[in-house]
Amino acid sequence: MHTTLIDAATLARHIDDPNWVVLDCRHDLLNPAFGREAFAAGHLPGAQFASIDDDLSGPKTGSGSTFRGRHPLPERAALIETLRRFGIDGDSQVVAYDAHGGMYAARLWWLLRWVGHEAVAVLDGGFPAWQAAGQSVTTEVAPRAAGSISERPSLTRTVSVEDVVANLSTGAFTVVDARANDRFRGENETIDPVGGHIPGAKNRFFKDNLGADGKFKPADQLKQEFAPLFSGPDKAVMQCGSGVTACHNLLALEVAGMPGAALYPGSWSEWCASPERPVATGA
Repeated sequence: MHTTLIDAATLARHIDDPNWVVLDCRHDLLNPAFGREAFAAGHLPGAQFASIDDDLSGPKTGSGSTFRGRHPLPERAALIETLRRFGIDGDSQVVAYDAHGGMYAARLWWLLRWVGHEAVAVLDGGFPAWQAAGQSVTTEVAPRAAGSISERPSLTRTVSVEDVVANLSTGAFTVVDARANDRFRGENETIDPVGGHIPGAKNRFFKDNLGADGKFKPADQLKQEFAPLFSGPDKAVMQCGSGVTACHNLLALEVAGMPGAALYPGSWSEWCASPERPVATGA
């Protein structure tokens, strides 16, 4: 069972295994059509396309204090139906990949763990690593029979915006923001209407989890880099802009042998939608 990362060579040996399900999660926050277009132009053999917006998020709801973020979690029942459509069974090995170092694939990894499916891994280095290894790509889309996955006890934790508001007073946990450093400081904000960060949050840009080759850093190095941020992973909450790249930090923590951190799904897009919630800027 592969539960965090998988390399291209290992995936290649199982690419035709009927019990393996490969999902293409390529996406561009500023160009929603990118993922489907990239998939159509060429993808891993047997892969299916999983849309961050349509498959891996729920509908946007509310406004102001009731807005639940740009990529709210899907309803569990709806997610299970989506996963079945992809052909995922209770014992399937799922592999997710993208073209951005796991930036989007980690969302699918987390969602499967959220509904209790442990056998899910992210292709380390993604589509570029697959191509660099000389592996084939195709434009064919092979249909799969519906799967039978069902919900099991969750392998993850979440906190609500109310929990994060309360934490401003209690300091029960440390919020870690996965966005780029300039967006964390409140500079160059082009996606959300307000720049800045949750007061008291610390910044760990998700791309810092990767080496120069676009693959995850070794476990020991990740552990050394994360350890100073919080007293322990059970006292840490990961967030980002909309609950997507925060999952990259959660995956990195699992790779580092530091499980147990929670996700704040609404993240900055939910937090900044209400003027009643405080905003910090700068480092």
